[in-house]
Amino acid sequence: MKDRYVLRSAQLVSGVPVDIVVEDGAIAEVAEAGRAAAGVIEQDCTGLYVSSGWIDLHVHAVPEFDPYGDEIDEIGIKQGVTTIVDAGSCGADRIGDLAASRERARTNVLALLNVSRIGLARIDELSDLAWIDRGLAIDTARKYPDFIVGLKARMSGSVVKENGIEPLRIARDIARETNLPIMVHIGSAPPRIQDILPLLNGNDVVTHFLNGKSNNLFDADGRPLPELVDAIARGLRMDVGHGTASFSFKTAEAAQRSGIAFDTISSDIYRGNRLNGPVRSLAHVMSKFLALGYPFADVINAVTVRAAEWLNKPELGRIQVGDAANLTLFEVRQERTEFVDSEGGKRIGTHHLYAKGVFVNGRFFEC
Repeated sequence: MKDRYVLRSAQLVSGVPVDIVVEDGAIAEVAEAGRAAAGVIEQDCTGLYVSSGWIDLHVHAVPEFDPYGDEIDEIGIKQGVTTIVDAGSCGADRIGDLAASRERARTNVLALLNVSRIGLARIDELSDLAWIDRGLAIDTARKYPDFIVGLKARMSGSVVKENGIEPLRIARDIARETNLPIMVHIGSAPPRIQDILPLLNGNDVVTHFLNGKSNNLFDADGRPLPELVDAIARGLRMDVGHGTASFSFKTAEAAQRSGIAFDTISSDIYRGNRLNGPVRSLAHVMSKFLALGYPFADVINAVTVRAAEWLNKPELGRIQVGDAANLTLFEVRQERTEFVDSEGGKRIGTHHLYAKGVFVNGRFFEC
Protein backbone atom coordinates (compact mmCIF):
# COMPACT_ATOMS: atom_id res chain seq x y z
CA MET A 1 0.00 0.00 0.00
CA LYS A 2 1.20 3.47 -0.81
CA ASP A 3 2.15 5.89 1.99
CA ARG A 4 -1.30 7.39 2.50
CA TYR A 5 -1.80 10.44 4.69
CA VAL A 6 -5.31 11.82 5.32
CA LEU A 7 -6.01 15.30 6.65
CA ARG A 8 -9.53 15.04 8.08
CA SER A 9 -12.15 17.80 8.17
CA ALA A 10 -9.99 20.84 7.49
CA GLN A 11 -11.83 23.90 6.17
CA LEU A 12 -10.90 25.46 2.89
CA VAL A 13 -10.69 29.26 2.90
CA SER A 14 -14.25 29.23 1.53
CA GLY A 15 -15.35 27.48 4.72
CA VAL A 16 -16.08 24.10 3.10
CA PRO A 17 -14.73 21.19 5.21
CA VAL A 18 -12.79 18.56 3.26
CA ASP A 19 -10.59 15.51 3.60
CA ILE A 20 -7.29 15.80 1.73
CA VAL A 21 -5.47 12.60 0.87
CA VAL A 22 -1.74 12.67 0.23
CA GLU A 23 -0.03 9.64 -1.29
CA ASP A 24 3.71 9.51 -1.85
CA GLY A 25 3.92 13.27 -1.42
CA ALA A 26 1.23 14.19 -3.96
CA ILE A 27 -2.41 15.20 -3.50
CA ALA A 28 -4.38 12.09 -4.43
CA GLU A 29 -7.90 13.20 -3.44
CA VAL A 30 -9.88 16.16 -2.14
CA ALA A 31 -13.14 14.76 -0.78
CA GLU A 32 -16.14 15.88 1.22
CA ALA A 33 -15.28 15.74 4.92
CA GLY A 34 -15.57 12.21 6.25
CA ARG A 35 -15.73 10.59 2.83
CA ALA A 36 -12.08 9.71 2.14
CA ALA A 37 -11.03 6.14 2.83
CA ALA A 38 -8.73 5.50 5.78
CA GLY A 39 -5.05 6.29 5.56
CA VAL A 40 -1.91 4.84 7.05
CA ILE A 41 -1.50 8.13 8.91
CA GLU A 42 -4.48 10.30 9.83
CA GLN A 43 -4.61 13.84 11.19
CA ASP A 44 -7.80 15.24 12.70
CA CYS A 45 -7.93 18.84 11.44
CA THR A 46 -11.33 19.75 12.91
CA GLY A 47 -11.33 23.46 13.70
CA LEU A 48 -8.41 24.21 11.37
CA TYR A 49 -8.24 25.84 7.97
CA VAL A 50 -6.15 24.50 5.11
CA SER A 51 -4.71 26.49 2.22
CA SER A 52 -1.97 25.91 -0.28
CA GLY A 53 1.37 26.40 1.43
CA TRP A 54 2.10 29.95 2.52
CA ILE A 55 4.73 31.82 0.54
CA ASP A 56 6.76 34.59 2.16
CA LEU A 57 8.01 36.69 -0.75
CA HIS A 58 10.49 38.73 1.29
CA VAL A 59 12.74 37.16 3.93
CA HIS A 60 16.44 37.11 4.81
CA ALA A 61 17.74 33.58 5.25
CA VAL A 62 21.53 33.74 5.46
CA PRO A 63 22.14 33.18 9.19
CA GLU A 64 25.62 34.70 9.35
CA PHE A 65 24.51 38.10 8.01
CA ASP A 66 24.00 40.50 10.88
CA PRO A 67 21.53 42.02 11.36
CA TYR A 68 19.73 40.74 8.25
CA GLY A 69 19.85 36.97 8.63
CA ASP A 70 18.08 33.92 10.03
CA GLU A 71 17.84 30.13 9.75
CA ILE A 72 15.74 28.91 6.83
CA ASP A 73 13.42 26.59 8.74
CA GLU A 74 13.00 29.03 11.64
CA ILE A 75 11.28 31.44 9.24
CA GLY A 76 9.90 28.69 7.02
CA ILE A 77 8.10 25.53 8.08
CA LYS A 78 8.20 26.35 11.79
CA GLN A 79 6.01 29.37 10.97
CA GLY A 80 3.69 27.62 8.55
CA VAL A 81 5.56 28.88 5.49
CA THR A 82 6.35 26.22 2.91
CA THR A 83 8.22 28.49 0.46
CA ILE A 84 10.45 31.44 1.28
CA VAL A 85 12.00 33.88 -1.16
CA ASP A 86 15.26 35.31 0.10
CA ALA A 87 15.04 38.92 -1.00
CA GLY A 88 18.53 39.90 -2.02
CA SER A 89 20.68 38.73 0.88
CA CYS A 90 23.19 37.50 -1.69
CA GLY A 91 24.68 38.90 -4.83
CA ALA A 92 26.73 36.95 -7.32
CA ASP A 93 29.58 36.43 -4.86
CA ARG A 94 27.55 34.27 -2.44
CA ILE A 95 24.36 33.15 -4.13
CA GLY A 96 25.88 29.71 -4.70
CA ASP A 97 26.22 29.23 -0.93
CA LEU A 98 22.54 30.06 -0.44
CA ALA A 99 21.58 27.67 -3.25
CA ALA A 100 23.58 24.90 -1.56
CA SER A 101 21.88 25.54 1.79
CA ARG A 102 18.62 24.25 0.33
CA GLU A 103 19.95 20.72 0.71
CA ARG A 104 19.89 21.09 4.51
CA ALA A 105 16.47 22.76 4.71
CA ARG A 106 12.97 21.34 4.81
CA THR A 107 11.46 24.60 3.55
CA ASN A 108 11.40 25.37 -0.18
CA VAL A 109 13.84 28.21 -0.92
CA LEU A 110 13.91 30.61 -3.88
CA ALA A 111 15.95 33.78 -4.19
CA LEU A 112 16.15 37.27 -5.59
CA LEU A 113 19.67 38.09 -6.74
CA ASN A 114 20.99 41.32 -5.26
CA VAL A 115 22.28 43.43 -8.16
CA SER A 116 25.29 44.24 -6.00
CA ARG A 117 27.71 41.34 -6.14
CA ILE A 118 28.45 41.67 -2.39
CA GLY A 119 24.81 41.48 -1.31
CA LEU A 120 24.17 42.24 2.36
CA ALA A 121 27.76 41.66 3.39
CA ARG A 122 27.43 45.44 3.79
CA ILE A 123 24.23 47.46 4.22
CA ASP A 124 25.38 50.11 1.73
CA GLU A 125 25.86 47.54 -1.03
CA LEU A 126 24.91 49.95 -3.84
CA SER A 127 27.12 52.81 -2.70
CA ASP A 128 29.99 51.79 -4.99
CA LEU A 129 29.11 51.16 -8.63
CA ALA A 130 32.13 48.88 -8.92
CA TRP A 131 30.13 46.35 -6.87
CA ILE A 132 27.47 46.18 -9.61
CA ASP A 133 28.89 43.89 -12.28
CA ARG A 134 26.34 43.58 -15.11
CA GLY A 135 28.02 40.66 -16.82
CA LEU A 136 28.55 38.68 -13.64
CA ALA A 137 24.95 39.24 -12.53
CA ILE A 138 23.61 38.09 -15.89
CA ASP A 139 25.80 34.99 -15.92
CA THR A 140 24.83 34.16 -12.33
CA ALA A 141 21.11 34.49 -13.01
CA ARG A 142 21.46 32.16 -15.98
CA LYS A 143 23.43 29.66 -13.89
CA TYR A 144 20.55 29.17 -11.42
CA PRO A 145 17.36 29.37 -13.52
CA ASP A 146 15.29 27.25 -11.11
CA PHE A 147 16.46 29.14 -8.02
CA ILE A 148 16.80 32.82 -8.91
CA VAL A 149 13.32 34.22 -9.58
CA GLY A 150 14.12 37.93 -9.77
CA LEU A 151 16.49 40.76 -8.95
CA LYS A 152 16.64 42.94 -5.84
CA ALA A 153 17.63 46.60 -5.67
CA ARG A 154 17.46 48.45 -2.35
CA MET A 155 16.81 52.00 -3.46
CA SER A 156 17.12 54.13 -0.35
CA GLY A 157 19.60 56.82 0.54
CA SER A 158 21.53 54.82 3.12
CA VAL A 159 22.15 52.07 0.56
CA VAL A 160 22.92 53.99 -2.63
CA LYS A 161 24.67 56.99 -0.98
CA GLU A 162 25.86 59.34 -3.77
CA ASN A 163 24.76 57.07 -6.62
CA GLY A 164 21.13 58.14 -6.59
CA ILE A 165 18.99 56.40 -9.20
CA GLU A 166 21.90 54.91 -11.20
CA PRO A 167 21.88 51.45 -9.51
CA LEU A 168 18.26 51.02 -10.60
CA ARG A 169 19.12 51.94 -14.18
CA ILE A 170 21.78 49.23 -14.14
CA ALA A 171 19.32 46.78 -12.56
CA ARG A 172 16.91 47.55 -15.39
CA ASP A 173 19.61 46.58 -17.91
CA ILE A 174 20.26 43.29 -16.07
CA ALA A 175 16.52 42.57 -15.93
CA ARG A 176 16.23 43.18 -19.67
CA GLU A 177 19.02 40.69 -20.41
CA THR A 178 17.78 38.00 -18.02
CA ASN A 179 14.02 38.48 -18.45
CA LEU A 180 13.67 38.66 -14.67
CA PRO A 181 11.47 41.04 -12.67
CA ILE A 182 12.90 43.45 -10.12
CA MET A 183 11.85 43.83 -6.52
CA VAL A 184 12.65 47.36 -5.41
CA HIS A 185 13.02 48.27 -1.75
CA ILE A 186 11.86 51.85 -1.13
CA GLY A 187 12.88 53.97 1.83
CA SER A 188 14.39 57.34 2.60
CA ALA A 189 15.39 59.66 -0.24
CA PRO A 190 17.39 60.09 -2.35
CA PRO A 191 16.33 58.79 -4.77
CA ARG A 192 12.79 60.12 -4.71
CA ILE A 193 9.84 57.81 -5.24
CA GLN A 194 8.89 59.99 -8.23
CA ASP A 195 12.20 59.02 -9.88
CA ILE A 196 11.99 55.32 -8.99
CA LEU A 197 8.51 54.41 -10.18
CA PRO A 198 8.88 55.42 -13.87
CA LEU A 199 11.75 52.92 -14.20
CA LEU A 200 9.61 49.99 -13.10
CA ASN A 201 7.63 47.75 -15.44
CA GLY A 202 4.60 45.53 -15.13
CA ASN A 203 5.39 42.50 -12.96
CA ASP A 204 8.11 44.35 -11.07
CA VAL A 205 7.45 44.67 -7.34
CA VAL A 206 7.66 47.54 -4.89
CA THR A 207 8.28 46.18 -1.40
CA HIS A 208 7.73 48.21 1.80
CA PHE A 209 4.94 50.00 -0.06
CA LEU A 210 3.17 50.86 3.22
CA ASN A 211 6.16 52.41 4.98
CA GLY A 212 5.63 55.61 6.94
CA LYS A 213 8.75 57.48 5.84
CA SER A 214 8.50 60.88 4.21
CA ASN A 215 9.59 59.47 0.85
CA ASN A 216 6.57 57.19 0.46
CA LEU A 217 3.88 56.51 -2.11
CA PHE A 218 1.24 58.87 -0.71
CA ASP A 219 1.16 62.65 -0.37
CA ALA A 220 0.68 64.62 2.83
CA ASP A 221 -3.09 64.23 2.54
CA GLY A 222 -2.85 60.45 2.14
CA ARG A 223 -3.58 60.44 -1.58
CA PRO A 224 -1.59 58.17 -3.90
CA LEU A 225 1.09 59.89 -5.95
CA PRO A 226 0.23 60.18 -9.68
CA GLU A 227 3.34 58.12 -10.44
CA LEU A 228 1.96 55.32 -8.26
CA VAL A 229 -1.40 55.33 -10.02
CA ASP A 230 0.38 55.18 -13.39
CA ALA A 231 2.68 52.37 -12.24
CA ILE A 232 -0.18 50.22 -10.97
CA ALA A 233 -1.95 50.71 -14.30
CA ARG A 234 1.20 49.27 -15.96
CA GLY A 235 0.95 46.18 -13.74
CA LEU A 236 3.43 47.06 -10.96
CA ARG A 237 2.88 44.83 -7.90
CA MET A 238 2.59 46.10 -4.33
CA ASP A 239 4.26 44.00 -1.62
CA VAL A 240 4.01 44.68 2.11
CA GLY A 241 7.53 43.71 3.26
CA HIS A 242 6.73 44.70 6.86
CA GLY A 243 10.23 44.62 8.35
CA THR A 244 11.60 46.45 11.35
CA ALA A 245 11.08 49.93 9.91
CA SER A 246 8.80 49.63 6.89
CA PHE A 247 5.15 49.24 7.86
CA SER A 248 2.85 52.01 9.08
CA PHE A 249 -0.79 51.58 10.07
CA LYS A 250 -1.44 55.19 9.03
CA THR A 251 -0.05 54.57 5.56
CA ALA A 252 -1.97 51.31 5.30
CA GLU A 253 -5.18 53.14 6.17
CA ALA A 254 -4.42 55.83 3.58
CA ALA A 255 -3.96 53.08 0.99
CA GLN A 256 -7.30 51.56 2.01
CA ARG A 257 -9.10 54.86 1.64
CA SER A 258 -7.57 55.31 -1.81
CA GLY A 259 -8.36 51.79 -2.98
CA ILE A 260 -4.67 50.88 -3.33
CA ALA A 261 -4.56 47.19 -2.44
CA PHE A 262 -1.66 44.92 -1.60
CA ASP A 263 -0.81 42.19 -4.08
CA THR A 264 1.30 40.18 -1.65
CA ILE A 265 1.87 40.19 2.09
CA SER A 266 5.43 39.44 3.12
CA SER A 267 7.30 39.78 6.37
CA ASP A 268 10.89 40.94 5.66
CA ILE A 269 11.67 38.69 8.61
CA TYR A 270 15.07 38.04 10.10
CA ARG A 271 16.34 37.06 13.52
CA GLY A 272 16.01 40.44 15.22
CA ASN A 273 12.45 41.28 14.21
CA ARG A 274 11.32 37.67 14.66
CA LEU A 275 12.46 37.49 18.27
CA ASN A 276 11.89 41.09 19.32
CA GLY A 277 9.13 42.31 16.99
CA PRO A 278 7.38 44.01 15.40
CA VAL A 279 7.25 41.25 12.74
CA ARG A 280 7.40 38.00 14.79
CA SER A 281 5.96 35.77 12.02
CA LEU A 282 4.21 35.90 8.68
CA ALA A 283 0.99 34.84 10.45
CA HIS A 284 1.34 37.82 12.82
CA VAL A 285 1.78 40.21 9.89
CA MET A 286 -1.23 38.70 8.11
CA SER A 287 -3.29 39.14 11.28
CA LYS A 288 -2.59 42.89 11.20
CA PHE A 289 -4.49 43.09 7.92
CA LEU A 290 -7.45 41.27 9.47
CA ALA A 291 -7.34 43.93 12.18
CA LEU A 292 -7.46 46.59 9.45
CA GLY A 293 -10.66 45.01 8.13
CA TYR A 294 -9.38 43.25 5.02
CA PRO A 295 -11.37 40.15 3.98
CA PHE A 296 -9.99 36.85 5.22
CA ALA A 297 -9.79 35.41 1.69
CA ASP A 298 -7.80 38.43 0.43
CA VAL A 299 -5.25 38.00 3.22
CA ILE A 300 -4.78 34.28 2.52
CA ASN A 301 -4.64 34.81 -1.25
CA ALA A 302 -1.84 37.34 -0.74
CA VAL A 303 0.46 34.60 0.60
CA THR A 304 -0.77 31.83 -1.71
CA VAL A 305 -2.42 32.53 -5.08
CA ARG A 306 -1.01 36.02 -5.66
CA ALA A 307 2.52 35.16 -4.54
CA ALA A 308 2.55 31.99 -6.66
CA GLU A 309 1.32 33.98 -9.64
CA TRP A 310 4.20 36.44 -9.35
CA LEU A 311 6.67 33.57 -9.08
CA ASN A 312 5.15 32.02 -12.21
CA LYS A 313 4.63 28.85 -10.20
CA PRO A 314 0.83 28.50 -10.07
CA GLU A 315 1.07 25.02 -8.57
CA LEU A 316 2.31 26.60 -5.33
CA GLY A 317 -0.93 28.54 -4.99
CA ARG A 318 -3.54 25.83 -5.37
CA ILE A 319 -4.83 22.56 -3.91
CA GLN A 320 -5.22 20.25 -6.88
CA VAL A 321 -5.13 16.49 -7.34
CA GLY A 322 -1.87 15.43 -8.96
CA ASP A 323 0.20 18.32 -7.59
CA ALA A 324 2.90 17.87 -4.98
CA ALA A 325 1.36 18.33 -1.53
CA ASN A 326 2.09 21.90 -0.52
CA LEU A 327 -0.27 22.79 2.33
CA THR A 328 -0.55 24.97 5.42
CA LEU A 329 -2.90 24.15 8.28
CA PHE A 330 -3.80 27.09 10.48
CA GLU A 331 -6.18 28.31 13.14
CA VAL A 332 -8.10 31.58 13.23
CA ARG A 333 -8.33 32.30 16.93
CA GLN A 334 -10.78 34.87 18.22
CA GLU A 335 -8.79 36.88 20.72
CA ARG A 336 -8.20 40.52 21.43
CA THR A 337 -4.68 41.39 20.28
CA GLU A 338 -2.76 44.65 20.30
CA PHE A 339 -0.74 44.92 17.11
CA VAL A 340 2.23 47.27 16.75
CA ASP A 341 3.60 48.69 13.50
CA SER A 342 7.18 49.69 12.69
CA GLU A 343 6.67 53.17 14.15
CA GLY A 344 5.13 52.16 17.46
CA GLY A 345 1.59 52.75 16.19
CA LYS A 346 -1.00 50.40 17.67
CA ARG A 347 -4.27 48.87 16.55
CA ILE A 348 -6.54 46.33 18.24
CA GLY A 349 -7.62 43.21 16.39
CA THR A 350 -10.09 40.51 17.36
CA HIS A 351 -8.69 37.62 15.28
CA HIS A 352 -5.22 36.13 15.09
CA LEU A 353 -3.83 33.51 12.72
CA TYR A 354 -1.72 30.67 14.10
CA ALA A 355 0.07 28.17 11.87
CA LYS A 356 -0.34 24.62 13.13
CA GLY A 357 1.29 22.41 10.51
CA VAL A 358 2.58 22.13 6.97
CA PHE A 359 2.83 19.44 4.35
CA VAL A 360 5.85 19.99 2.12
CA ASN A 361 8.30 17.85 0.17
CA GLY A 362 6.38 14.69 1.01
CA ARG A 363 6.36 15.18 4.78
CA PHE A 364 4.12 16.67 7.45
CA PHE A 365 5.62 18.97 10.07
CA GLU A 366 3.96 20.54 13.08
CA CYS A 367 4.63 24.24 13.52
